[in-house]
Amino acid sequence: MRPSSPAMLVVASNVDAADEADFNQWYDREHLEERVRLPGFISAARYQSEQAEHRYLGLYRAQSLDCFSSDAYQDAFRHQTEWSQTNLRRMRQPMRRVCRVLAEVGQGSGRYLLMLPLSIMARADELTAQARAFGQAHIQSSGFVRSCLLWPDAKLSQPLPNESLSNRLLRPLLLMDCSYEAARRRALELACLLLDGKEQDAARYDLKWKLFAEELKR
Repeated sequence: MRPSSPAMLVVASNVDAADEADFNQWYDREHLEERVRLPGFISAARYQSEQAEHRYLGLYRAQSLDCFSSDAYQDAFRHQTEWSQTNLRRMRQPMRRVCRVLAEVGQGSGRYLLMLPLSIMARADELTAQARAFGQAHIQSSGFVRSCLLWPDAKLSQPLPNESLSNRLLRPLLLMDCSYEAARRRALELACLLLDGKEQDAARYDLKWKLFAEELKR
């Protein structure tokens, strides 16, 4: 795994219905832009699911893992606004992972995202090769946009305030972006075959919106 590999922060959570309006307003009007403005951050995207264990998902792409240990990031993490502190406490069953992005095939973002946890016992080099083979086998398929393997960094993946530490497993994650639902269904079938994933573990998310650092108004 090369030190220069891109990185991604994964944050998934639920929120009580009574708090959803303010939670979404905070994410859309403060949090995403605040994070994308940090040095080395490339983009941030929000997703929503009606069937996954976590209803809301945020993916934050950065140039490298170093961005998550930088002074700017640590300062932002330690000095949250009052609005941020309130909504971080509102997160239910949250999950936070800082990951290296490996075996990336394709480019762009699709509306339909598949996130599949893989075996925690797998070796990084073997799983990376398998994930690359998965993407290459799928790249010519209709509806394929991009796939990658996320390998969590144990040191950088500090838990969120309400995150349970009981049986907290830092499992590798396969991500796949598709342009329509049927392609996502085919991707899940192939991923379970090639990467020994379990269909019952899969989470299906739909893209809500995405912000790139280059789009920010300075």
